Amino acid sequence: MVKKEFTYRGKTLEELRKMDVQEFSKLVPAKQRRSLKRGFTGAQKALLKKVDMTITKEYKKSIKTHARDMIILPKMIGLTVFIHNGKEFKEILITREMIGHVLGEFAVTRQSIKHSAPGIGATKSSAHQSVK
Repeated sequence: MVKKEFTYRGKTLEELRKMDVQEFSKLVPAKQRRSLKRGFTGAQKALLKKVDMTITKEYKKSIKTHARDMIILPKMIGLTVFIHNGKEFKEILITREMIGHVLGEFAVTRQSIKHSAPGIGATKSSAHQSVK
């Protein structure tokens, strides 16, 4: 069985890694393309600097970021990034399928609410129970 090679909009992973940001922006959807055209914010530039340093093995620490609006670029594939969700940092391994998405999509900010049984005094009938 032949393993299918990964492509993004007809480009292989090696071709994507050789592209600069302007060329890559032509492949992504409109929202991401406009964001890349405007340029990176300060937090996004700091994240890219850490990514570049991690790739060249100069940066030994784990990459933590608050830049949830950062678009996942091909050079980030294979890295583990800790993304802040408002309370804590969620560990995310960036894979090929995440290219063109935003980091914030993978660190959910809202948790499902799980209620337990009501306590004493929560309802009128539970307030009048005898304490034996």
